[in-house]
Amino acid sequence: MNAVWLTLSSLNASRMDGCRHLSQMEVFKQIRIQVPELGQKIKKAREQDPRSVQLLATLAKISISYWYQIEQEKRDSISEETLRSIEKVLGVDFGVSLPD
Repeated sequence: MNAVWLTLSSLNASRMDGCRHLSQMEVFKQIRIQVPELGQKIKKAREQDPRSVQLLATLAKISISYWYQIEQEKRDSISEETLRSIEKVLGVDFGVSLPD
């Protein structure tokens, strides 16, 4: 199931000290998709790699405990950045594509 959230905060103009100040606008897009057995796929790829989990996690810029939580699917979600980092470190593509 795909879910897309777009939030656009209002742009406010106000007069302060005779100058016009505009507040900042925040725009973000969040897409969530379900990826069956992603943790198991990551674990299998890791087990094929001769390097230690400690080294792989360090290279992926995540903690060892976070790596294990991902493998054991104890996390509800991970960021695309984390997934891509794990893929890069392991030299694999798990076939996860997110819509633009």
